[in-house]
Amino acid sequence: MKRKIIALFLLPLALLIPIGFASAITVSTIQSATSTPSGTLDTFGLAVGAGLSIGLAALGAGISISGAGSAAISALAEKPDTFFRSFLIVALAEALAIYGLIMGILLWIKI
Repeated sequence: MKRKIIALFLLPLALLIPIGFASAITVSTIQSATSTPSGTLDTFGLAVGAGLSIGLAALGAGISISGAGSAAISALAEKPDTFFRSFLIVALAEALAIYGLIMGILLWIKI
């Protein structure tokens, strides 16, 4: 149980720290190359928001796919007629990560 908690919650949170540093370095590089009229704080906020939208959406999608995927496989083993329903549920959970990626790209374009 402790390994599952570490794998699901603490490891992704530990990965958010390098993502934050990478986005801060990227923002400082962009700011030194070009000057933006919106200011430094707005650009930094957009970069952190883009990183968080991708990271947290992928984390939520991973958690939902792990729960729905295992239930779908067990339902499929008992009753093969439920393949389409279980596939649809897993695909909708995976779409959550795609929505986060789209929001991150839109925020990054705004920088």
